[in-house]
Amino acid sequence: MTEIQAAVRDWPMWIGGEEVASSSSAWRTVMNPARREAAIARVPAGNEADVDRAVAAARAAFPAWRAQHFTARAKALLDIADELEVRSEEFARLTALDTGNALRTQARPEVTGLITLFRYFAGIAGEVKGTTLPAGEDQLQYTRLEPLGVVAAILPWNSPLMIAAFKIPAALAAGNTVIMKAADDAPLTILLLAEVCNKHLPPGVVNAMTGRGAVIGEALAKHPGVDKVSFTGSTEVGRGVASTAAARLAHMSLELGGKSPSIVFPDAVDDELIDGLLTASRFTRQGQSCTAGSRLFLHEDIYEEVLARLSDKLGALKVGDPLDEESDMGAIINAKQHASISAYLDEGRATPGMKAVLGGSAPTEGPLVEGYYHLPTVFSGARNEFRLAQEEIFGPVLVAIPWRDTEEVIRMANDTSYGLAAYVWSHNLDNALNTANRIEAGWVQVNQGGGQVAGQSYGGYKQSGMGREVSLEGMLAGFTQTKQINVRLRAVPRG
Repeated sequence: MTEIQAAVRDWPMWIGGEEVASSSSAWRTVMNPARREAAIARVPAGNEADVDRAVAAARAAFPAWRAQHFTARAKALLDIADELEVRSEEFARLTALDTGNALRTQARPEVTGLITLFRYFAGIAGEVKGTTLPAGEDQLQYTRLEPLGVVAAILPWNSPLMIAAFKIPAALAAGNTVIMKAADDAPLTILLLAEVCNKHLPPGVVNAMTGRGAVIGEALAKHPGVDKVSFTGSTEVGRGVASTAAARLAHMSLELGGKSPSIVFPDAVDDELIDGLLTASRFTRQGQSCTAGSRLFLHEDIYEEVLARLSDKLGALKVGDPLDEESDMGAIINAKQHASISAYLDEGRATPGMKAVLGGSAPTEGPLVEGYYHLPTVFSGARNEFRLAQEEIFGPVLVAIPWRDTEEVIRMANDTSYGLAAYVWSHNLDNALNTANRIEAGWVQVNQGGGQVAGQSYGGYKQSGMGREVSLEGMLAGFTQTKQINVRLRAVPRG
């Protein structure tokens, strides 16, 4: 029996500290991105009644959890991190199977990030504290930072564990209880995470649900017992979630799409640039990343050189089975997304002036046709107003756009409805920092394609969302509320 065949089993939800099926007894099949029409698991098809159960469990657990001394919450998070570390390879292999992300380049780093963030938020649990105001001898005026209550974390399919790491330990450290809504197409690692959490937390503190987003996500967003909705996903779906939650004035944070610019100045060309551009492209995540630097702005003087060198580098990536140690790139999540990317490739090839200098079509023969695979694609001759330069493709597609004037490239970089990430490449400090400061994006990297570490705020401008994560500031702003308390003190007789 192969590893993939052995993985086919039922994975229940977690509600109130117990594994449960849906109240309807209905199940949904989870498919393998790397093997067309191959099932890897079944998960419950949750419904509104199940949401009611999960909210009731989380609300029942909230008073005792918020009352815990912060050191007790920190210890629980550290215990979770320790078990995650022991079981890291299990989580990584399940990530590769569930999402199609390559084991070596993406799945293992994602699990490492999950462990790191549980430990980071355990370390800052004691920072959920207020201030005392100097208000005179007859007044004691102070603030308390209090947890919001029940947090619904609606998670995406591209990097479920990484996004859960942004939300879950921060919410828990601040004293909230949590309901995780796993993505329809990649729910398994979230259910396994819930299993680990429930070994170290009181029942109901962490719950995990599966089912269609239009059912479960909608029910969580409108439920009066959910105090905050924290959503990561597409801008289109995020608007709907926000509208529903806003109708009842619920707290919310949204991390949405991106069409991130990567601006290369002529003085930046070296081997480190090419490696950095590869990282920024997120092609080792099949381009299925909202921070992908998918608009490549190359100065005219180095346009052809960088395009050739980067295309050679990207073309050398090995696309293959996500569980194969040799694979640099894995599979696209499902048939729908695969077809959407193919449609963009067709449009790119048909657009006058654009040329596929690398890739440009899906594999048509060989072992890759067994799964939902796309090859790295780089288009030259693009203009910023082209649809491929404006819409989030969420695939391994890069469009290269030439520029001459710094003002022009900053204008083009900002000429988008998105504002999540950006990349600036220059060895001239003035060019690098002045450009970085003027880019309308919440997360800007200079001379590197990565750089995110625990403690740095992460979130977007414009249609890329609202709120911040991954940091102390994000935890305090996103998962607590401020209570002001004023006390009049009676004068003590002097004598």
